[in-house]
Amino acid sequence: MMLNQSIAVASALSLAVSAVVALGAAQAPPPSSFYAMKTSYLDGKPADLGVFKGKVTLVVNVASKCGFTPQYEGLEKLNRELAPKGFAVLGFPSNDFGNQEPGTAQEIAEFCKLTYGVTFPMFSKVVTKAGSDQSPIYKFLGTSGHLPAWNFSKYLVGKDGKILAFYPSDVTPEAPELRGAIAKALAN
Repeated sequence: MMLNQSIAVASALSLAVSAVVALGAAQAPPPSSFYAMKTSYLDGKPADLGVFKGKVTLVVNVASKCGFTPQYEGLEKLNRELAPKGFAVLGFPSNDFGNQEPGTAQEIAEFCKLTYGVTFPMFSKVVTKAGSDQSPIYKFLGTSGHLPAWNFSKYLVGKDGKILAFYPSDVTPEAPELRGAIAKALAN
C-alpha cells in the first residue's frame, strides 16, 4: 500500500511541476526587441535576428503567387541601394492569404532568385495570423497593433529592434512615405 501511495504522490508532484513549467512558458514576457529573436532561414539553417541589431530593417510577409508579388523587384532594389547605409529587407514567406505561397522552401528560393534576383535574407515560411500556430515573429510584430491583412505588408524596425511603423500591402517599396521613414530611421 505504501508503494502505491508513494507512486501516486510522485505522479501528482510531476503533474504539478509540469503545470507550473507550462504556465511559466505561456506567461513568458514578449522579447524586448525584434533582434532578440531566433528563427530559421529558408534553407532551414538557424537564424539569429541579432545579426541585424544596429541596422534598420523592413520585415515583409511575401508570397510568390500574389498580385503584389512584383514588389519583390522594388524590395530588392531598395535592399541593394540602402544596404551599404545599414539597411536590410527581411522576407518571411506566408501562405496565409489566398494560398498564394504554396511552394516548398526550395521552390520559393528558386522563384525569388530566378524571377526577381532576390539577394536579401529569406526566412522559413510563417503564419502571420493570430492564433495558436502564429509565428513568434508575427506575435512580436503584432504588438505594434497591426497584423498583415494580406501579403506584402511591411514593418519598419529601427536599429534598436523596436517597431517604428507598419505599412499595408498597397504601400510599395518606392512609396515616398516609406522611403522617408527609412531615411529618418537610418539617420537616427
